[in-house]
Amino acid sequence: MGHGWQGAVLKLMRGKDFTLTVRSNERLSDRLHRLTFSDGGLLRATGVHPTMWVRLWFDNAGRPHQRGYTLVEPDASAGTFTMDFVLHEGCASDWARAARPGDTIEATVQGSDFTLPDPPPARLLVVGDPASRPAVDSLLDALPDTPATVWFETSHPADKAHFPRGGPHRTVVPVPRQDGGALLAETVRQALPELLDDGAYLWIACDTATTRSLASFARRQLGLPKERLHALGYWRAA
Repeated sequence: MGHGWQGAVLKLMRGKDFTLTVRSNERLSDRLHRLTFSDGGLLRATGVHPTMWVRLWFDNAGRPHQRGYTLVEPDASAGTFTMDFVLHEGCASDWARAARPGDTIEATVQGSDFTLPDPPPARLLVVGDPASRPAVDSLLDALPDTPATVWFETSHPADKAHFPRGGPHRTVVPVPRQDGGALLAETVRQALPELLDDGAYLWIACDTATTRSLASFARRQLGLPKERLHALGYWRAA
């Protein structure tokens, strides 16, 4: 399957293509499905960083469709990683449900470039949801001793079974999805002025509209410098 005009654009942006092979599949819940892959040389070619993601290519009624997924527990020496798929209607979820060991899928690496802040922050302030939960866990794992507050938006009862990793110095604040993310945005806006001190780092990854709104609020209203903010929309609301 060709990648169409999107693939051509990614090639111009120096995207690198790889073929992944399914090693195992596991249904974690009615809402979450996990696949383990052999990476086709991806990790050795690109390296690994926290919150790393790749673009997977799916067949959508004969047309190419790409979506980004975070790598879970990438192991460059073994050439393996895992991906978690939040299940809903659509070609990506349909493919994940049906995938079996030996199946292959094409992937492009382009756009994932997060670097941990240096020096490390005194506190993490994180905004995420089920789509970005693997990336949230990756970030928390990369800074294991850093206190964190995580606002986690939920849209399904099963989401509560897969909260980001908590701990004695970490707080996970569940926020139900309401009014297209408006409740999450307002909840975070109310809390940020008190928490966003000079040692804090703000990381936002939820739906694109909410991500942009909160990033703009932090920059323009609270004066947060760009080096202490990372914001990336993980999906677009229909």
